[in-house]
Amino acid sequence: MDAFIRFTNQTQGRDRLFRATQYTCTLLRYLLEPKADNEKVVMKLKKLESSVSTGRKWFRLGNVVHALQATQQSVRATDLVPRICLTVASLNRVIYFIRDTVLFVRSTGLASGVNKEKWRRWAARYYYYSLLLSLVRDLYEVSLQMKQVAHDRAKREKSPSQDTLGYSVADDETEWLQSLLLLLFHSLKRHPPLFLDTVKNFCDILNPLDQLGIYKSNPGIIGLGGLVSSVAGIITVAYPQMKLKTQ
Repeated sequence: MDAFIRFTNQTQGRDRLFRATQYTCTLLRYLLEPKADNEKVVMKLKKLESSVSTGRKWFRLGNVVHALQATQQSVRATDLVPRICLTVASLNRVIYFIRDTVLFVRSTGLASGVNKEKWRRWAARYYYYSLLLSLVRDLYEVSLQMKQVAHDRAKREKSPSQDTLGYSVADDETEWLQSLLLLLFHSLKRHPPLFLDTVKNFCDILNPLDQLGIYKSNPGIIGLGGLVSSVAGIITVAYPQMKLKTQ
């Protein structure tokens, strides 16, 4: 109970819970809409989703500052690839939050002259760039982990011909793919924060891909991806040691 209270006392914790609720409503609406006798339930879910989305906009008002702090931290990263990816990603996130704030102000009627669709598309574009760069960083970290696992495995082998877990490149294409997937599995298994961050960013990027028309998805996919991403975010907030650290 104490852990839950500490979690909900954090702005990020409340935002993650609201976000999970929002995307759960999206997913349930998609599943229930085809059935005519669920119209009332669908309408209630739609209203709840809209209310939760509005509440989340209040939580995001201070995220520009957090994004600026993340930029300062990423600049100090020792590895060049993460430093570039995370710094540029954080800068894009700053621009995204600024545009998101303008859209929120516009929704209150204080900036009615703002072109809503144009600014929403711009916000989605910068959000997409941020997530894309974060995924590049994740893939880079995954490649390092795979190399480390393969190296550790080679050191433990008694002779070069042994391949207990199938990490070497096999002659058969199918066996080679299985070896690669097995290596990927063991790499992510030994580094849970990297696994969570990769899953979160992959699920998050589905939304801007759909908004920008790069890859169209249905609301069910968006809802499921958002829910999975929110659960991953809840885990990293509740257990800070599960958050991927900047080297």
